[in-house]
Amino acid sequence: MSKISVVPYGPQHPVLPEPVHLDLVLQDEKIVSAIPSIGFIHRGLEKLVEKRDYKEMVFVAERICGICSFGHGMGYCEAVENVMKVEVPDRAKYLRTIFQEMSRLHSHTLWLGLAADAFGYESLFMQTWRIREKILDMLEMATGGRVIFSIVDVGGLRKDVPDEMLAEFAKRLKDLREDYNRITAAFLEDDAVKSRLCGVGVLTIEQANDLGCCGPFLRASGVRRDSRMTDYEAYAKLDFEPVVSHDGDSYARCVVRIKEIYQSIDLIEQAIAQIPAGDVCTPVKGMPDGEYLARVEQPRGEALYYVKGNGTKNLERFRVRTPTFANIPGLVEVLKGQDFADVGTLILTIDPCISCTER
Repeated sequence: MSKISVVPYGPQHPVLPEPVHLDLVLQDEKIVSAIPSIGFIHRGLEKLVEKRDYKEMVFVAERICGICSFGHGMGYCEAVENVMKVEVPDRAKYLRTIFQEMSRLHSHTLWLGLAADAFGYESLFMQTWRIREKILDMLEMATGGRVIFSIVDVGGLRKDVPDEMLAEFAKRLKDLREDYNRITAAFLEDDAVKSRLCGVGVLTIEQANDLGCCGPFLRASGVRRDSRMTDYEAYAKLDFEPVVSHDGDSYARCVVRIKEIYQSIDLIEQAIAQIPAGDVCTPVKGMPDGEYLARVEQPRGEALYYVKGNGTKNLERFRVRTPTFANIPGLVEVLKGQDFADVGTLILTIDPCISCTER
C-alpha cells in the first residue's frame, strides 16, 4: 500500500535561491499536492507611504527587490506621473527602456546560472555569472550602482547618460552576444540538461490563463502576452514581438528566457540607435491627487503598481502585485504528479523572487 507523507520543503534548502516554503504531500516519490507558505521576509514596505513622501518612496520601491530594482522604481514613478499628469522627456523614456532591458539581461543570466548550479554544472554556473558581471559593469558605469541604482525619479531620471557611454555599451553588447552564443548550446542541446527539463512540469495554455500566470512562465505555455506591447516608455518606437513557446514544460521556460536575452540585446541596440537629445527630467510641481494603476513587464512577468494620492506629500496607498505572487498558483499546479527529485528544478523554472512577493 502506498504511503502518504507530508514533507516540508524550504525556506532553507541547498537548491532554493529564495526562502520559499512548500508543504509537499507525497505518495511514495510522487507529489500529490503542494501547499505554499509565504511571509518569512515580510518588511511592510507599502505601509511606509505613511512616513515617506511620494518622492522618497521611489527609493523604497527600488528596494522591493535587488534583481528587479530599476523596474520597481520605474513602475512606481509611472503611476505617480500619470496621477500628476507629468510628461516624461523622450530621452528619459529611451534611457529607462535601456536600463529596464539591461535589468532583464542580468536577471535572466542570473537565472541561467542558478539553473546550471541546480543541474550540478558548477563551471557553467561560474561562466554564466561571469557574463552577468559584464552587464552589471555597464549599469555601474551609468548609475554608480550594481544592485540599487537610484537613477529613476518622478518626471524622468536623476542624471543623463552621455552618448559616448551609450556607444561604448553598443560595442560591449556585440561581445556579450558572442558570450551568450558560447553558453546557449549547453542549456539547449546538452542531453543531460534536456533529461531534467523536457516534459517535466507541463503547464497547458488553459491552465496558464486560468491561473493568472505571467512572464516567461506564461509565454512558455503558448500565451502571447507581454506588458511591453502596451507601448509604455519607448517600446512603441522599437521593433518588438513577444517570445512564445507552445510546449509548456521546463525546457520551454528555459528556451523563452534565453531567446529573451537576445531580444533584450536587440532592444537596447535599437534604443541606443534611436535615442534623441534633450532633457532627462521634467520639473514636478504640486502633490499627487488621484489614483492610477501602472503595468510594467519585469524580468519575471507583469508587475502592477497602484498609487492613490490625496493632495498631500504622502500617498494614501501604494500597492504592488508582483509576478512571483501571480505565478505561485501555476507552480502548485505543475508540481502535481511530478517526482520529488524534480521539485528544486521546477521551483526554479518560475524564477521565484520571494523578496518581491512579500515586500
